[in-house]
Amino acid sequence: MPDPTAPPEAPGQGQRSAARAIQTAGRFDPFLGPQLLVAAAIALDVFLPMRITAGPAWLLPSIEGLLLAVLVVVSFHPRMRSSQIRRKVAIVLVALVSGANIFSLVELSRYLLHHHVGNGRELIFAGVQLWLTNVLLFSIWYWELDRGGPLERAARTHQRPDFYFPQDADPNVKPPGWMPGLVDYMYVSFTNATAFSPTDTMPLTQPAKLVMTAQALTSLLIVVIVVSRAVSILS
Repeated sequence: MPDPTAPPEAPGQGQRSAARAIQTAGRFDPFLGPQLLVAAAIALDVFLPMRITAGPAWLLPSIEGLLLAVLVVVSFHPRMRSSQIRRKVAIVLVALVSGANIFSLVELSRYLLHHHVGNGRELIFAGVQLWLTNVLLFSIWYWELDRGGPLERAARTHQRPDFYFPQDADPNVKPPGWMPGLVDYMYVSFTNATAFSPTDTMPLTQPAKLVMTAQALTSLLIVVIVVSRAVSILS
């Protein structure tokens, strides 16, 4: 029995294949992993010192958590799951969490440079939290950016890659129908945050290069200013 919520098939084999792909993506929630990453990033924000957060430590995480809960609920509806409005709201949520993380990083750097700091251990933990949040959030940015986003990748309607993975270089090691998944983007984010540059996956488009540059700069600031300053305080 056909799914009444599935998109109608238009004439043409390519369009029928795209409709089937989107229907499959609707059955197996492709957003659960990214939603868990956002939830982890919000949880890390809750435990940041109040002196480096925007307002009370619980305020922004509560707003972000409420917005995430709404996205999780609407994701159960197949039509909403493939809606561009839902994707825009999800991007706004990730941008909000990213903005809060950048604000905390700026405040922590300012506090280290202009105040006498006695508790270096707290600063090390805050730096580690900000670095982990940086890795999680940029994993989602890459996941949303590459090849038009998750729905476009599932539908095979946007074939221009923003990132060149090792599988793209050698068809002998590329499984049939392979597309990068969330773990691949998490690996790209982790290696870029660690090496401050691309490793085995290269950015091809200007947006991809800008996003990777932003992550590398953020990670470099955390390591050089925050962690090194906190270690010097401890020593």
